[in-house]
Amino acid sequence: QVQLVESGGGSVQPGGSLRLSCVVSGRTYSSCNIAWFRQAPGKEREFVAVIWWSGSATLYADSVKGRFTISKDDAKKTIALQMNSLKPGDTGVYFCAATTRWGDVYYRNTTYDYWGQGTQVTVSS
Repeated sequence: QVQLVESGGGSVQPGGSLRLSCVVSGRTYSSCNIAWFRQAPGKEREFVAVIWWSGSATLYADSVKGRFTISKDDAKKTIALQMNSLKPGDTGVYFCAATTRWGDVYYRNTTYDYWGQGTQVTVSS
């Protein structure tokens, strides 16, 4: 079993920054790929970024590439999502998710077996 708890959401003006954190607990942490997804009101949940269990690879949605950075601190079992140059379109609930199924498609939410409760991000002037 894996448990994930997100924090760091809030309200920010366009062009601002936020840093989200996801604390992971459970014995399989070291073998999990961890991703961030987001869901805006009335829209489907969408992939944002993923980091491989080894930290050797990161992948991003085109909409956030160059603005968001995903990273991990294995000693703290924490995954961070640094979000810069935020836009109103980045508004939504952000979820972190974990999977041990490395071979499955990384951007599909069905690939991930464990989810956090989400944290709200609002970008508005």
